[in-house]
Amino acid sequence: MDALILQTAASGAPVTAVAGTFALFALFLSLTAHIAARNVLGDVEVKKAFAVGPVPAAIAVVFTTFQWNSFLALGLALGFDFGFIKFLYGRSNRLSAYIVGIHFVVSVLLGTVLFGLVVILLSAPA
Repeated sequence: MDALILQTAASGAPVTAVAGTFALFALFLSLTAHIAARNVLGDVEVKKAFAVGPVPAAIAVVFTTFQWNSFLALGLALGFDFGFIKFLYGRSNRLSAYIVGIHFVVSVLLGTVLFGLVVILLSAPA
């Protein structure tokens, strides 16, 4: 709950802070899902990725808010990611698992780079 308290102090409204965090994370995961699907399948519709991204983001926000086990959250998010990708793109289990693996790797790499850029920019002298 410390993160929620810090967000409340910074913005004044915890609901707005949590909703903004969820929306940005869902958009980020939708972008990385689209990158992963394009990498594996070629030309795919963007709207399918927008259906994939919010589910893992919601799981992450809920598990973080209530300080539940993060490994359980990761497993659950990957499971739902697999289910949505299999359903939306209509591929085999093996190919869907491959797309989920690429989605995970792209999310970690792009997230690390973006977070590093934000830290560098915020720590620059004025």
